[in-house]
Amino acid sequence: MEQLKQGSDALFILLGAVMVLAMHAGFAFLELGTVRKKNQVNALVKILVDFSVSTIAYFFVGYAVAYGVSFFTGAESLAAKNGYDLVKFFFLLTFAAAIPAIVSGGIAERARFGPQLIATAALVALVYPVFEGITWNGKFGVQALIKDLTGAEFHDFAGSVVVHAVGGWIGLAAVLLLGARANRYRKDGAISAHPPSSIPFLALGAWVLSVGWFGFNVMSAQTIDKISGLVAVNSLMAMAGGTLVAALLGRNDPGFVHNGPLAGLVAICAGSDVMHPAGALVVGGVAGAIFVVLFTLTQNRWKIDDVLGVWPLHGLCGAWGGIACGIFGSTALGGLGGVAFGAQLIGTLIGVLWALIGGAVVYGVLRATMGLRLTPEEEHDGADLSIHKIGATPEREVSW
Repeated sequence: MEQLKQGSDALFILLGAVMVLAMHAGFAFLELGTVRKKNQVNALVKILVDFSVSTIAYFFVGYAVAYGVSFFTGAESLAAKNGYDLVKFFFLLTFAAAIPAIVSGGIAERARFGPQLIATAALVALVYPVFEGITWNGKFGVQALIKDLTGAEFHDFAGSVVVHAVGGWIGLAAVLLLGARANRYRKDGAISAHPPSSIPFLALGAWVLSVGWFGFNVMSAQTIDKISGLVAVNSLMAMAGGTLVAALLGRNDPGFVHNGPLAGLVAICAGSDVMHPAGALVVGGVAGAIFVVLFTLTQNRWKIDDVLGVWPLHGLCGAWGGIACGIFGSTALGGLGGVAFGAQLIGTLIGVLWALIGGAVVYGVLRATMGLRLTPEEEHDGADLSIHKIGATPEREVSW
C-alpha cells in the first residue's frame, strides 16, 4: 500500500504539473490575441523561451533558495519514491515560471528580448523564491513572527499572493520603468486605442488558463490523500462570479468578459481550501469588479500602459485574494477557520512590497546598463520583424 501511495502521489502531482504547464499556452494566446498583429509572433516566442530560462534558473538556484533542496546527487537517489521529489520540483517550477509570463503581458509590444530573458533568470532564481520560501517553507522566521503577532500564519494555499500578486506588482514596476508604447498617449491628450488583434485567440487563451487553473489549485494539495473537492468547487464559483460581474460592469466587452474568470481564479487561490462556496462566489465577483474598474483607470486616467492589465488582474486581484482569505475563511462566514485577517494583511503587504522592490531593482539595473526598449523604428515595425525577422503571416511579411 505504501508503494501504491508513492506512485499515486507522483502521478497526482505530475498531472498537476502538466495542467499548469498547459496554462503557459494560455498565457501565450491571451497575449497573442491582445497585442497588435505585428507583435503576435513575439508573444508566442517569449512565453516558451521564458519558460525554458525559468526551468534552468529554478533548477540550479531558485528551488534551493526556497526549499534548500539540491539536485546534485546521483540519479538513484533522485528516482527514490517514484521520483516524487523531481515531479514536485516540476510542479512548483510551473508556478515560478508564471512570474515572467505575467510580466510579459504588461511590457508587450516594446520590450527588448535579451534583457527580458535576463530579468526572467533573476526573478525566478532569486526574487520569487525568497517570498515563496517565506510563505510555503517558513524561511527567515517571518511566518513565526506573523503568528506571534496575529495568532495565525499567513495562509496562501495556491498562490494568490505568492504567484499572482508578486508577478503583478513586479509587472507594474517593469511597466513604469519601460514607459508607454509609442503614440499610446499623445501630447494633445488623445488616447490611441490599440485594439486587440484577435478576440478568438484572446478567448482561447482565457479558456486554456481557466481549465489549467483547476490543476493549479486542486493539485496544490501535492499528495493524493489531501485532495479537496472544496478547492475545486470554490475555484468554479469564483470563476463564475468573476465572469458575471466583469460582463456586467464591462458592458459585455469581450476583453473584460474573458479576463473576468481569470480575476476570480486569481483571487480564490489563497483561500480555496478554507472558504465556503458562497464566499468564493463573492470573492470572485469582487475580483471581477476590481479588474474592470482598475483596468479602466490604469489605461485611461492614470495613463499606465499595462497592455494586458497584469497589475489589476494579478497584482490587485491577487492582493485581494490574500486579504479575502482572512475574511471569508473565518468560521463566522462559513469558512473552516484557522486563518486571521491580520495575518493575511501583513503577509500580503510583505509580498507586495517585496515584489515592488525586486521588480524595481531588476528592471532598473537592466534599464541603466542595457536598456529595456526597442528603438522607435523597431517598435514601429513591430517586435515580430524587428526581433524574429518574420511575422504572423510570413507569406507577406518576411524581413531579410
